[in-house]
Amino acid sequence: MVPYCPERILVHEESWKDATTREMLERLRGVPTSTIRDVDALLPELRAAPEFRTAGKRTLILTRNLGSFMKECPGAGAEICCNYFVINYALNCHLECTYCVLQAFLNNPALTIYTNIDDLMREVEERVRRSPGRTFRIGTGETADSLALDDITFYSLRLVPFFRSLPNAVLELKTKSAQVANLRALDHGGHTIVSWSLNPDRVIRNEEFKTATLGERLGAARRCQEWGFRVGFHFDPLIYYKGWERDYEEVVRDLFRYVDPDGVCWISLGCLRFTPHLKDIVRRRFPRSAVPQGEFVPGHHGKLRYFRPVRDEMYAKMRAWIGENAPQVFVYLCMENRAVWERSFGRAPASSSELAEKMDLLAGVKLPEDS
Repeated sequence: MVPYCPERILVHEESWKDATTREMLERLRGVPTSTIRDVDALLPELRAAPEFRTAGKRTLILTRNLGSFMKECPGAGAEICCNYFVINYALNCHLECTYCVLQAFLNNPALTIYTNIDDLMREVEERVRRSPGRTFRIGTGETADSLALDDITFYSLRLVPFFRSLPNAVLELKTKSAQVANLRALDHGGHTIVSWSLNPDRVIRNEEFKTATLGERLGAARRCQEWGFRVGFHFDPLIYYKGWERDYEEVVRDLFRYVDPDGVCWISLGCLRFTPHLKDIVRRRFPRSAVPQGEFVPGHHGKLRYFRPVRDEMYAKMRAWIGENAPQVFVYLCMENRAVWERSFGRAPASSSELAEKMDLLAGVKLPEDS
């Protein structure tokens, strides 16, 4: 994995009030730093650069988030959803996955880290404590990789013990990195799950630039299990190509050579999906990418997806391979409809609530009325 080091750092004047700002600058000592008053005023400059989506990431902006940190997962509108929540500590990612949706919807191409993490934790605590009778599964991987910047932010050192103090919440850290060193000595109390997005080496080499190799990801997962963390895995996106069966079956075998299946909370499956606009961006930025190739049809939320028989086949085979190696591990589909569940798994959850209740149970959080 390629570590991140910006060419310049721009600090919003209000962020100088946050201790996290000074701590991050100390870790990035030597990088030219200046103070700004208006992030939006920088956008014309950042977007004017040639290949601005790549060039913009060389700028790191430290600023405060003045809006809400916590929201429902974008999948909440799907026919069957696990009722997940997300909190956004940063915007953008220095990793370069060809299919990344951030390319299409981020107005600011710079890498942005929010410095008011105390406000983030305060908002989460208020939200979950208002509903003590329900479990909150919360992830940080929607608008940035959960751990790829942890050597700069050290936010895991704050968030993991914080979630330990919330009786009805669990944190899921999703990553394509092997950046787990900060987790080693943390008291997580079973309230943090560390998860990896997985793909075959061929896909990682050709579509997931600057990320950790498959072996590095699995090695990091094994270390986290040794440190007492439960882990999860996400085969999302599954990418269809000639010979995909051999490659993905090998990944599944490798996965359970590295990790103990009894310590795996869940595995999700989700086929490649993207907007028509993103498809054009990928073609321009990554002309050798295989992602735009193949036949697609409009699906949920207008995104392009593989034809249903292709998705049915991929999901059914992945579930069978996982079942052969670890029959006790729960496997679920992300952003798919009832028909696909039934055709590939043989049955579908009766509702989003049923799926959410199953995953709440797997999360292992014991609610006060259960004790």
